[in-house]
Amino acid sequence: MGLGTAGTARAGDASPSVEPSGREGSSSPPRARDSGEREEAAGAMASPSPPGNPTEVQMSQLVLPCHTNHRGELSTGQLLKWIDTAACLSAERHAGCPCVTASMDDIYFEHTISVGQVVNIKAKVNRAFNSSMEVGIQVSYEDLCSGKHCSICKAYATFVAQGPSGSKVKLKPLTPQTEEEKIEHSIAAERRRMRLVHKDTLKDLLTRSPRETELETRDGSVAVPAEKTRVESVELVLPPHANHQGNTFGGQIMAWMENVATIAASRLCHAHPTLRAIEMFHFRGPSQVGDRLVLKAIVNNAFKNSMEVGVCAEAYGQEMSVSRRHINSAFMTFVVLDQEGQPRTLPMVAPEPGDGERRYREASARKKIRLDRKYVVSCKQTEVPLSVPWDQSNKVYLSYNNVSALKTLVAKANWALAREKEKVRMYTLEEDKFLSFRIEMSVHIAAGRAFSLLSDLRRRHEWDSHYARAELVQQVDEDDMIYHVVSQTLSCENKPQDFVILASRRKPCSKGDPYVVAFRSVTLPTHPASAGFTRGETLCSGFCIWPESEEMSKVAYYNQATPGYLNYVTTNVAGLSSNFCATFKACEKFLLKNKEDLIMRLQDL
Repeated sequence: MGLGTAGTARAGDASPSVEPSGREGSSSPPRARDSGEREEAAGAMASPSPPGNPTEVQMSQLVLPCHTNHRGELSTGQLLKWIDTAACLSAERHAGCPCVTASMDDIYFEHTISVGQVVNIKAKVNRAFNSSMEVGIQVSYEDLCSGKHCSICKAYATFVAQGPSGSKVKLKPLTPQTEEEKIEHSIAAERRRMRLVHKDTLKDLLTRSPRETELETRDGSVAVPAEKTRVESVELVLPPHANHQGNTFGGQIMAWMENVATIAASRLCHAHPTLRAIEMFHFRGPSQVGDRLVLKAIVNNAFKNSMEVGVCAEAYGQEMSVSRRHINSAFMTFVVLDQEGQPRTLPMVAPEPGDGERRYREASARKKIRLDRKYVVSCKQTEVPLSVPWDQSNKVYLSYNNVSALKTLVAKANWALAREKEKVRMYTLEEDKFLSFRIEMSVHIAAGRAFSLLSDLRRRHEWDSHYARAELVQQVDEDDMIYHVVSQTLSCENKPQDFVILASRRKPCSKGDPYVVAFRSVTLPTHPASAGFTRGETLCSGFCIWPESEEMSKVAYYNQATPGYLNYVTTNVAGLSSNFCATFKACEKFLLKNKEDLIMRLQDL
């Protein structure tokens, strides 16, 4: 997975078991066939489903004893090889040239896989940026005897296309077709943004944490010196370890890293650990056939039921005088399971002074970040509480969740036109748990100007009669703000409603993307619910603004209606009220009135 180190597949490894979705015919010479034979052949080769995404690659592997660990379960290192192979094949189908793995996001392993079961891997390109692309990978297992299928993990890998002499290649854009592809394509830009700020998030969390290392006290447990878990192992890169570019196969490097990390974890617990999660592999450079790879691992911190192992890979050539090159690093979370499959309590770790204490503190910070990512970012939208507590450490993930929830709603299919009045169109989307609506119209204003005006909630009352006022509580950064909003609407308790709302802004990532302003409720300690108001909540709402020309934009407002809002929505849908249309016409007048003022202010800057 690392830049230049990558996961290009080896022909001997993958070709028998990988089937790209748009299969090509046999390379053998054609021969004449009679009609009956042609029909039989056509039936035998018929695809069970219509052609899908041209970048999609499917791999099925039967788990054999040579692929397993001492428990007869598929080795995670072997699984990583297969994942990287399938993902790289998908990337190369889109790029039309060799690709290398740059990184892989967090992976959470939900189940183990046993001998005799089948691993099914599906990989396809979600989005292509300039020279990099995101590949989504889904892994499941199949029990051939019972027919049971079960999800193992989902991962996102970033690949870079390479031309001659390692030069970057500009990629053609990818056009999503299905609802699922449109959602993944849209949210890929948010995941990319989150990757870029990951280091800053960790640094910010450590800055606000106590500098002293506080060791946890655990009954009956003696702290194990971290130095006793240290592992160092060397591997010689041979031709079977390389891809078709001569670089070390990224999946092989990941497998070697998993191996030494498992040994380090075993030295702490004196048992056979189970890998539960891997935090973002990041390849920093290539290695080639003939290089020596030094793999290092050490337990950074042991929590009550899990431990973090830090592992890195360095490369050097035959000349020992040449300094080692840092190839890759990752952090792996292990647990030790008892006979009932429950995590055991682990011994404590005593970190070494200096770097050891730094790694110990960073491991605690990463655990906090992993929990935020897993439960704020990764969970389904229906599983996220309406109002999530705001914290400086989870700001990146709440912002991601805010924008990705709106983008997911926008990409949904089956929107139905419910009403149209004075060029204002109202659409509805009925799902099991939600009634969502969308209101849109074309406005004679540049998209960027509409974006600037609509993203400031302090001006919402100028066109939306439901807003009494809005106060900017916290300017989180350039793209995220928190407002305290007071509504004109009275609750059933005959009190005005108030909201604490996170507003997240995004400019287009590439041509065709809209400007986005997303809103969702958060909980802020400085603004608790008060007796004078009924605290309201919004799950997912916001604006998307598409440029139609230099001076024309399509402005659309989306809202996933919460129960307290449903009566208002259904009244408008049924035609018993025109309040929505009147509000949106007022929004148009506000934009037209203020666009010239905005131009003048920008010119004065």
